[in-house]
Amino acid sequence: MRNHACRISDEFTYRGLRMLVMENEIVRVSILLDKGADIIEFRHKPSDTDFMLQTPLGVRLMVNNFDMVASPVGPFPDYYEGGWQELVPNGGRLCTYKGAAMGMHGEVWGQPWKCAIVEDCPGVVSAKLSVRTIRTPFDLEKTLTLRSGSAVLEIDERLTNESPVVVDLMWGHHPAFGAPFLDASTIVQCAAKKVVVDPSVGEECRFSPLQEFPWPKGPTRFGGEADISIVTPPEDRISDMTYLTDLEEGWYAVTNRNRQAGFGMSWDMSVFPHIWLWQSLGGDREYPSWGNTYAMAVEPFSSFPAILGECMKYNRQMVMQPGETRQAWLKAVAYGGVDGVRRIDKAGKVVL
Repeated sequence: MRNHACRISDEFTYRGLRMLVMENEIVRVSILLDKGADIIEFRHKPSDTDFMLQTPLGVRLMVNNFDMVASPVGPFPDYYEGGWQELVPNGGRLCTYKGAAMGMHGEVWGQPWKCAIVEDCPGVVSAKLSVRTIRTPFDLEKTLTLRSGSAVLEIDERLTNESPVVVDLMWGHHPAFGAPFLDASTIVQCAAKKVVVDPSVGEECRFSPLQEFPWPKGPTRFGGEADISIVTPPEDRISDMTYLTDLEEGWYAVTNRNRQAGFGMSWDMSVFPHIWLWQSLGGDREYPSWGNTYAMAVEPFSSFPAILGECMKYNRQMVMQPGETRQAWLKAVAYGGVDGVRRIDKAGKVVL
């Protein structure tokens, strides 16, 4: 095992779960193989900044835990440690599709994934991860690659409908950011033109259900205007769920201006043409947050609004033909020494 340049190992465990660790001179990425291939650490070494949210629950084993009663939205909130999940084939809360009952955020987040290290040398490391859904007929593979001297995690994916029937679905990524990276100096930049508010927002959302306005500023239902690209402090008790659409390019950047460090992504817009923006900034006062969540997720997604059934009402779901395979790519990048970016290109390069 090397202690320089690129390194990779799937021999780690964390709280009893298999963990894959990939790192180089600039970034360290830790992936929970036994729980959804969740990325629980994405660390920028020069600034010692881990961008990923860590919830008070932390990582919990899904065995030897006995619930008082099953949650009506499924087990996701009870086992949400933060980090970055992949969501297939449902995003959002409970949904029943063609007889398959799906809880919050679909199937693949809670399953163990297979892992094969396909390249391991000082210049580049790579691993192929795969999982099959249980209640729906999908096979999902993704290859993660990290190169020496690069702050970019490259992700190449293949999603296959293994059934002989046409299937509707949603497909997205749910990276969530938390303190100390997330604070009132944090901004979001992207190439969206329009914001659409979720139809089921609560009283602590600044906007009205289904409200639309140009990115990033809109009139609030309490009077005045709010800029959703600027993160508010926890004492403001904000809880917004919005969708960013009409993208000119597939990228976003989240920058902490005090730390001058940030996390960004670029991706395949043919698969992920929208961004979900979840801002739970101290405002959710009931289960599962109880006012203790200070988090923001910026999520490339195939469809909106949340919940497959709702997407189908607006004809925004993804549709896969029998035996069809869809390919997608994403680049996730850490950067430092800046207080904002101009764009992130298809190679993951941060353009100042």
